[in-house]
Amino acid sequence: MGKVILDWKTTHDFIKDAFVGYGVPADEAEIVTDVLLESDRRGIESHGCNRFKPVYIDRIKAGIQFAETNFEILKETETTAVVDGHHGMGQVIGHRAMTMAIEKAKKYGMGMVVVRNSTHYGIAGYYTTMATKAGCIGMTGTNARPSVAPTFGVQGMFGTNPFTLGVPTDEDFDFNFDCATSITQNGKVEYYERIGEEIHPGTVIDIDGNPVEGDAGVALKKIRQGTAALTTLGGIGEALGGYKGYGFAMFVEFLSSILQDGAYGKDLDGKDEEGNIRPYQLGHFFIAIDTDHFLGEEIARKKAGDIIRGVRSAKKAPGEDRIYTAGEKEHDIWLQRKDSGVPINESVQKEMNQVRDDLGLDYIFPWEK
Repeated sequence: MGKVILDWKTTHDFIKDAFVGYGVPADEAEIVTDVLLESDRRGIESHGCNRFKPVYIDRIKAGIQFAETNFEILKETETTAVVDGHHGMGQVIGHRAMTMAIEKAKKYGMGMVVVRNSTHYGIAGYYTTMATKAGCIGMTGTNARPSVAPTFGVQGMFGTNPFTLGVPTDEDFDFNFDCATSITQNGKVEYYERIGEEIHPGTVIDIDGNPVEGDAGVALKKIRQGTAALTTLGGIGEALGGYKGYGFAMFVEFLSSILQDGAYGKDLDGKDEEGNIRPYQLGHFFIAIDTDHFLGEEIARKKAGDIIRGVRSAKKAPGEDRIYTAGEKEHDIWLQRKDSGVPINESVQKEMNQVRDDLGLDYIFPWEK
């Protein structure tokens, strides 16, 4: 049957009802659903509906993530805060933390909130968009289970560690640079496995230092077993700048752990000393810088817009008719999808059917007709 388009309202209502069915309070389920669907709105299918069951619902059922979120503020000043998420819903934790950072920035010019003991918080770009909509420059990052090798290494020692940046502009979309510090991420490899796409050469290295190619499912299994690892931005070795991705990844690891005394590296693999599953203990950071505390939001937006328009006006490479800036492709995808819905592949169709049946929800999906 292949992919089927499911309209936005049905997708939203079903996913929210599913989270509520597994114990997430309704107002928090709304946040979780919005973060997931924002990924699909932007065409980042590796982090949207594709993950709602295996990453979130299954972890709630396994007891390594809690449906009800205890957002505890351990320390707070005018411009900073340290939060313990107590293994609740990462999207709820992220939303509240960035909201705090923005509120502090609006009052004092800058705000930073760091979090420990969280869970996967969805696309990082959601939180920088919160900041840019408020007229702030936004930054966020998170550490993750160790699956990425350092330069000259072959063992996964840290996570894909996205470092995400948002800048308000006067365009129809803000500048929003959201990417891992590895060439690809676990969610993308999982997505390749689902759709039958092979692993891209140079993105994974095996324990003997050789590039891993071919079946994405095999590559994913090797990464999970510790016999292969993802490579940092720039790829294997130093020739193409792999050390740059390595350095950025380490910076994210620092901000995701040292200010909040959080877990890092191998302690994020979701296993205890006996190999039993446990919460992932992730750390995040959220930074907001208010443009009105400088020369004003209007000037900042206009200047940022002038800069990106200038870059896009550069001479194009042969065969190319367009230069993009960060956030533009995602905006284009939203314009294409806003009146239709979410592409749901066969694997996710089965998962949605299963969750519906397990909870006894009253939905009939178009792929069943």
